[in-house]
Amino acid sequence: MNRVSVVIPCYNAARYVAATLRSVISQAGVEMQVIVVDDGSTDGSAELVRSEFPDVTLVQQPNQGVAAARNRGVQHAVHDWVAFVDADDIWLPGKLQAQLRLLEAHPQARMAYTSWQVWTSDEPEPAREWLSELQAGGDKMPTWIGPSGWIYPELLLICEVWTSTVLARRSLLEELGGFDPTLRIGEDWDLWLRASRVTQILQVPKPLALYRMHPASITKAPPDVNFKHLVLSRAVTRWGYVGPDGRSVSRVAFRRSQARTWSDLAIARLKVGDLARARHDAAMAVRTAPGYRRGWTVLAKTLVQSIMRDRISIG
Repeated sequence: MNRVSVVIPCYNAARYVAATLRSVISQAGVEMQVIVVDDGSTDGSAELVRSEFPDVTLVQQPNQGVAAARNRGVQHAVHDWVAFVDADDIWLPGKLQAQLRLLEAHPQARMAYTSWQVWTSDEPEPAREWLSELQAGGDKMPTWIGPSGWIYPELLLICEVWTSTVLARRSLLEELGGFDPTLRIGEDWDLWLRASRVTQILQVPKPLALYRMHPASITKAPPDVNFKHLVLSRAVTRWGYVGPDGRSVSRVAFRRSQARTWSDLAIARLKVGDLARARHDAAMAVRTAPGYRRGWTVLAKTLVQSIMRDRISIG
């Protein structure tokens, strides 16, 4: 049971991947095969892994995206359980053991995830004091309890499962065909939705990983396509609103979920100054769910910023 293949997709993560690997290798009580799939890095990531972590399986490929990199890693996995972690995230001690214990107690389930802590930093490793407080479960670090079991209805509303906390049967990943490499964003959400149709997905309600948010990430160009909306639409077209356990999500709540994808995309476009497409996406949010107030708020912001820009150009 305690044998896990860990898949780490890596693209230009030389600054962070060593810290990530140390957090993985230090997991106690688990026999691990650690696989780093270097996805065409140009910053020396592969060379660093090869020189500093000789026991890690290094797979190199031309840049194909994170979905293809994870799929390639699964192909090299030798153990029955596969875990994922991105090359700039951190696992906390006991993460794998907690999941394996939970899955051993519920043998019908083929996948588990944990709660996590958002960590906004460009430093390779977290401050020891802050990390100690998190591990101690202090008042400033509350435990987040997410859905557990047959969670298809919950996943239609929001992607509650974060990839760097997932542990799944290799047979499940192979049965589902892995991550969809045509999805630039939402490839993980798509896979968890598919998984939720065939297995319970259990949660360890304890933050056992750090989800790194880069301070400069807000400057990244948003995608041309609303991939999250595409993922949700595909799921409902294929399976409807009812989960395998008979629970369902209301159509009103689902439309709000779809509207949220449009408003999030509009906000991302506002941050990079793409007002025309931001206005379009905000309008799509309003059209999808007229009662979704955030859509109207974002639409108003796009109109105000457009007026201000026009005045500046005229002046």
